[in-house]
Amino acid sequence: MSYEPPPPPANLPTEIVNTLNESDPEQLRDVATYTEALAEHKEREARLEESTDQEEAEEQPDELPDDVPAKATITIKEINNNRYYYWQWRDGEKVKSKYKGPVDSDG
Repeated sequence: MSYEPPPPPANLPTEIVNTLNESDPEQLRDVATYTEALAEHKEREARLEESTDQEEAEEQPDELPDDVPAKATITIKEINNNRYYYWQWRDGEKVKSKYKGPVDSDG
């Protein structure tokens, strides 16, 4: 094992490298745990956003009410054995829905 500290990644900002160099081992382990969890969260969010974008491209509705954004898609929700259409879209961290109408039993 070397007595020299490991070199930081080239793309890591100097301010972060300096802060890490000033941290004690316990803080560094906490940072490592946090950054790993944060990276997984951001990757998961990116995959979700990508799949949402693909679904929106495949399922773009023709006529939207005034208060429903163009990125909305039509989804079917089942409530008490009845099926209903809803407009659904992402607004920041939330998914919003607006009732459209019942699903016809004819198909």
